[in-house]
Amino acid sequence: EYIAQPRVRLGTMMEIDVGALERESRDLAPGRVRGEAGAAVATWAPAAPAILLDAEFPDPSEYEVNIYLQDEFRLVAAVELVSPSNKDRPENRQTFVNKCEALLKKDVCVTIVDPVANRTANLYGELLDELDAPRTAVSRSTIYAATCRGRRTGPRWRLESWEHELAIGAALPTLPLWLSPDFMVPLELEATYEDTCRALR
Repeated sequence: EYIAQPRVRLGTMMEIDVGALERESRDLAPGRVRGEAGAAVATWAPAAPAILLDAEFPDPSEYEVNIYLQDEFRLVAAVELVSPSNKDRPENRQTFVNKCEALLKKDVCVTIVDPVANRTANLYGELLDELDAPRTAVSRSTIYAATCRGRRTGPRWRLESWEHELAIGAALPTLPLWLSPDFMVPLELEATYEDTCRALR
């Protein structure tokens, strides 16, 4: 009853399935539509914008797998694979942390896998800071994997996390991936990594 969808975005380039909308009448002038009996009528158009500003917008790469409840197509879990661009600038780190925090507060289980060893920022630790949670040893390490979920207990909201420090050359851990408050599946990172290596040769 669950469906997983991978999503990859490399900077400003993104591969997605798109649906095209074709305009019904191509012979109409811009800003005009057909009214009753086929008569052309004017439509409302906004005034010029009050602010026009060209700004650099951080657009880090994203590698993730989203898991949905199939009947409702409701997001229940996300696996976020940290990329170098997620860790290279403060604004990119904040974007990643804000995304994870928003998912947790919508009762979405979030797993963060960070194999980026050449940048020392710990996004899991920054997420804990954002949630006013105490830091752990893993939240200070360079490479790590952690699963987090938020649970509502009456009027209170509680954060739960399962964490592992990674080591280069060591086997990757298995983490719980919670699909509902009482149902989880094992996220077998080592087996997934080995399967990927075999597929890619």
